[in-house]
This record gives sequence, structure tokens and C-alpha cells, in this order.
Amino acid sequence: MDLTTKRLDSANASISAKPSVQDFEKKSHSIAQKIAKNTKLDGFRKGKVPLDIIKQRYQGHIQQESEKELLDAILQEGSKALEITPQDMIGNPTVRKFDKQAEHFDIEINIGLRPQIDLSGVLECVPSFSLEEVQESAIEERLRHLAKERATFTDAPEDKAAANGDGVIFDFEGLLDNQPFEGNRAQNFALVVGEGRLLPSFEKQLVGMKMGDEKYFSVTFPKDYANATLADKEVSFHVKLHKIQLRQIPEIDEAFVKMVLNQEKEPTLEMLKERVKDQLFLEAKTKLYNQQLKETLIDKLDKNLAFDLPETIIEQEMDLAFRQSLQNMKPEEIKELQDDPKKVQKKRDSFREQARRSVKVTFIIDALAKQENIQVADNEVYQAIYYEAMMANQNPQQLLEVYQRNNMLPAVKMAMVEDKVLTFLLDKQLPQETNA
Repeated sequence: MDLTTKRLDSANASISAKPSVQDFEKKSHSIAQKIAKNTKLDGFRKGKVPLDIIKQRYQGHIQQESEKELLDAILQEGSKALEITPQDMIGNPTVRKFDKQAEHFDIEINIGLRPQIDLSGVLECVPSFSLEEVQESAIEERLRHLAKERATFTDAPEDKAAANGDGVIFDFEGLLDNQPFEGNRAQNFALVVGEGRLLPSFEKQLVGMKMGDEKYFSVTFPKDYANATLADKEVSFHVKLHKIQLRQIPEIDEAFVKMVLNQEKEPTLEMLKERVKDQLFLEAKTKLYNQQLKETLIDKLDKNLAFDLPETIIEQEMDLAFRQSLQNMKPEEIKELQDDPKKVQKKRDSFREQARRSVKVTFIIDALAKQENIQVADNEVYQAIYYEAMMANQNPQQLLEVYQRNNMLPAVKMAMVEDKVLTFLLDKQLPQETNA
């Protein structure tokens, strides 16, 4: 076979081959013979079906298998010439040309190779930052919040009017344009008035109501409300109050400390304050990392670390982004693309920079994770999905099954690895005097 290879750069190579049509036909004939050995058709004994019938009946399968074997042979011979192993290759090879001439085929294959990444300049990419020391006032405020969370409730007298800070139990039903909507009603709903669990304008209407009272009122939802159906809409509510409860917030004393630090043998208020301080510091650090520093760090890693990327992986990432974009298109937009191949190519090409950056950052994160032995266990992934389900009021097992059916668990794990790696790098630059 006439075969040539070329190293395009450290992460890409090409193989060009001109296998003869005669060799290809021999390969097809051999495949047809293998099929014939195990084929039984009406009127013929097993293994006795004439080859011309086999070739006609299984023409598509024979062609497909012949091409596969031919490409595998080219890849094997080309890899040997390039002095690379299967472990050096990454992604699926891309067949750029597969043309049949009179006596031979013209075949071109591009292959991607694992990038060689120099990580010596990584720490120079980490942005400088500082964190303010946790103030005593913030610690006291968090202690008061902890006390509220551990409050007890007792039934109030029947003539007691609901006030801010009281626990109330009630039924409600909401109508939007006189029609029900998802989550529009509940029975025996419990909350503490004035704590902001529901819209402030809704909770305000509960103030002054007594046990057994019913009330009709309207509430306008905010323009930026999470549920777009209700955003900036006026909803009519009917509320029936069943019970009012008086809240008793525990004092922040020795008994309270023992209740919170129930795993400690000799808990003290200073110990609790130190725990609260550590938690507040962690929350502030996490917020700064997630809202600012991680994206800045990713940008610098992308900009400052230079290495060749396998084009086959970028192309696959572009295809994925393009397919995902189709899911958000209107039928007329999809029809427009179907009628114009140039627009399809232009739309796909618009994802190149996004794909390049995503692929590059993924390689960097993967290399750093291996270097620093940063891993994410399966149970960590399951815990993250469980937490996501709890926050969205979904069934955790059902959500996990959705991730499994759609083969999304590897992506979740990779995102968690990325988060760990970025946190690891930022923590290295954390000023020691504030590193709690």
C-alpha cells in the first residue's frame, strides 16, 4: 500500500494512503465468505448459500465492514510509521477523504494526539486577592440565626393576632387570571411571618389575621421572579389561617452551645464562635472564588499556557455545541439551515472559539488533576446530585436516573474535578494571615 504520514504539530498528524481497488475487493470477498459460513436461507443448507447471493443480500454490511478493515489497516500502518501508540492517540480519527479512483482509493485520515503540556507556569496564572477578616458582628449575627433555627413553638391563644415572628399554619390558593397554576395551592403550610420565605407582600397580608380567619388579596410578583409564568403578574390569593404559634428563641448560653456542639465532650461558647468564624470565612472565600476568581484563573490559564491542541477533539466539541444549539431553535430557523448548507457550516464554525477554549481548559485541568492527584469519587457525584435534587424539590433517585440515562455522570464528575483543581490553585495563593 502506498502510504505517507506527516506530523502537523505535536498534537496532530495525517495519514495519506492509496490502497488498490483490487485489494479492497479481495477484502470484501473474504468478508462475504465469512458471512456465508454462518448463513442459512430458504432452499440452501447452512454455509451453502452462493457467494453472489450473499454479496447481493448483505451488500451494505459487506461494504461497511470492508471500509472499516481498510481504515483500521491504514491507521495501524500509519501509526507505526509515525512511531505512536494507541495510548498516544485521542478521540476518533477523522476521515478527510475517501475517494475511489479506477485502480485505487485516495484516503486521508487526521488523528489527534495527547497534548504535551508544560505546567511550570501555572501558579503565575493565579490572580492575587485578599479576604477580609470575619468581624465579631457577623459572628454574633450568625449565632442569632442558629438560635432562630432551633426555636420551639407553642400554640397561641385563640384571640391572638398574627405578628412578625409568629409561626402560622394556613391553607392558600392562588389564581392567575382566574386560572390555577403549578404550585398554586397548599394545605397546612407552615412559616414564620416576616422571615421572607414567601414574598414580603404576601407575608404582610398575614399580619393581623386570627385563627379561623379567611382573607382574599392580590400580590404582584417581581419582574425578575424565577418562575417566568408569574414574573410581573398579579395573582389573587385566598388564605385560611388554622393556627398561630408563639416562637421561643433559645438564649445563646451554655445549654445552647451544648445543643449545637452535641458531638463535643466539653463545648464552650468560644469554641462555637471559632466554628462559626471558620464557616463564615469559608462562605466568603467560596463566594469570591465562584463569582470572580475562578473565571479569571481559567482565562489566564487559557491565555498563558501555550500548547498544540488535537483538531479532531475541537471538531467533535464543535459538533456537540452545534447539535445542542439546534434544540433551542425554532422550527423555521432549523428549516432555514436545512435549505442552506453554507448557513449550517457558518453556524457550526461560530462555535470554534468556544470549542477551542473548552478543549484547552479541559486538558489543563486534567493534567493538573493528575499531577496533584486530585480525584472525585463516585459517591461525591451522587451527593452533589442528591443536593441538587433537594434544592429543586425533586426526587433524588429519579434525577440520578436522568443523569445515568443521558450519560451525563462523566460531565458532572469532570465539572467537580475542575472545581477542585481551581480551588486548589487559589488556596495556594490565599494570604496566610487570613487562611482559616
